[in-house]
Amino acid sequence: MITIKNKEQIAKMRDAGKIVAEVLALLEEHVEPGISTWELDEIAENYIRKCNAYPTFKGYGGFPASICASINEEVVHGIPNRNRILTEGDIISVDVGATFRGYVGDAARTFPVGQISDENARLIEVTKQSFFEGFAQAKKGNRLGDISNAIQRYVERHGYSVIRDLVGHGVGEQMHEDPSVPNYGKKGRGIRLSAGLTIAVEPMVAAGQYALMQLADNWTYVTRDGSMAAHYENTFAITDEEPEILTRL
Repeated sequence: MITIKNKEQIAKMRDAGKIVAEVLALLEEHVEPGISTWELDEIAENYIRKCNAYPTFKGYGGFPASICASINEEVVHGIPNRNRILTEGDIISVDVGATFRGYVGDAARTFPVGQISDENARLIEVTKQSFFEGFAQAKKGNRLGDISNAIQRYVERHGYSVIRDLVGHGVGEQMHEDPSVPNYGKKGRGIRLSAGLTIAVEPMVAAGQYALMQLADNWTYVTRDGSMAAHYENTFAITDEEPEILTRL
């Protein structure tokens, strides 16, 4: 069931989203060769709790950490580990959720580790821009498929593949609510966008093919062909005027 939020509820989501945006900005400062994903997780959890919020991911479905930290060919749901050390040239996708006053903020970014190749920098930038291509279609009266189609068209025009097995989602009091938001699809299809709808749109893009496999930890998804992957996500609200991103400073 799709839940439409009122202004007070969206205000609470804006506060949760601000915490998430601040965590991502803080983590970006700490992403460098030699740091472990475990340390990044500690930095994130400490900041979230300092804000009197709690890390939404921790314990969700048994997930053991506060952030997802996915490196190189890992698409999403990488589990932070003391022995997973970032090295020069890596790219790392960090997904963060924070629950504050009963509402969730959810966002992800892909960061370079030191100096990275032009190819990987381009992958990160195309993934980020594909979100904004979709966001431009997130207007009251449009269809959900308008967002999905804009993302897919932009990604494929640049020679990359949109991950199809994993999708965006509604957000509110729960991290995953209806509707599901694929990053591919046809214009004019899907539900009509209404003011008060809050969704997390999260393009996941592979440099190669979009087929995935899950690792033995039962969480981490990687590209089946071993190609690099990037992830970019924001929670936003449909309004009577322009949509509002809730997880950006």
